Amino acid sequence: MIEDIELEALINDVYEYYGFDFGSYSRASLKRRVSRVFYLDGFKHFHEFLSKVRTDPDYCKRMIDEITVNVTEMFRDPSFYLVLRNEILPLLGTKPFIRIWHAGCSTGEEVYSMAIMLKELGLLHKSILYATDINAAVLETAKSGIFPLRMIKDYADNYRDSGGQQDFSDYYIANYGFAKFSEELSEKMVFSQHNLVSDTSFNEFDLILCRNVLIYFDNNLQKRVVNLFDDSLAVLGFLALGTKETIKYSISQTKYKQFEREKIWRKIKE
Repeated sequence: MIEDIELEALINDVYEYYGFDFGSYSRASLKRRVSRVFYLDGFKHFHEFLSKVRTDPDYCKRMIDEITVNVTEMFRDPSFYLVLRNEILPLLGTKPFIRIWHAGCSTGEEVYSMAIMLKELGLLHKSILYATDINAAVLETAKSGIFPLRMIKDYADNYRDSGGQQDFSDYYIANYGFAKFSEELSEKMVFSQHNLVSDTSFNEFDLILCRNVLIYFDNNLQKRVVNLFDDSLAVLGFLALGTKETIKYSISQTKYKQFEREKIWRKIKE
């Protein structure tokens, strides 16, 4: 494992040379991820690693991509998707148009999960799904809608556990060990790079999902990001976070009401 002082040197250099700010990331998870890249890439001494980061922009970009990848899966936490399917999306379905933001979408599995549910509820035609991530490499995967076939059995189980009634294989074509999901789903998606640390609100949304991203940030940055979501959420819109995340310490509790058992809050006033 790299030393704390080495991690701070890396954070400072990445900011100074490339303007990319890891200063508010949780040190424990950042240390684990940087150490993993350091050892995988075969470095013996930290000063060699730091020199490579400073002098090779392509290497630095790849390192940033490696340490900002969040693991995801389709219909992750089926009970969460069951509440979305049965209670939240039908409420949003009364609106003439539905705007959804998947913040920190990673490789896009959760965005495709959402599109499948919207289609089954007859709402996809009037929805648009904005999917953003800091990491350009994962956005390319998400745009392609191509996922490893070996994962599909688990995804199909999650789909059924989250209330899915159709044949899951209707949504993709299997080829050479991969599953390519239908373009009917992806044509309702807009993918773009967005940095939750430094970028601002870019639209008003009815539902914002940012699951298992805030756990990597320190308290001040969590507060900043929750306020960014608040600025971006319509009144009576919903905010969904990961199982270990909360808005409790970030924003006035009188503005939000927690929905059911899941980490979903409804904005009840401006």
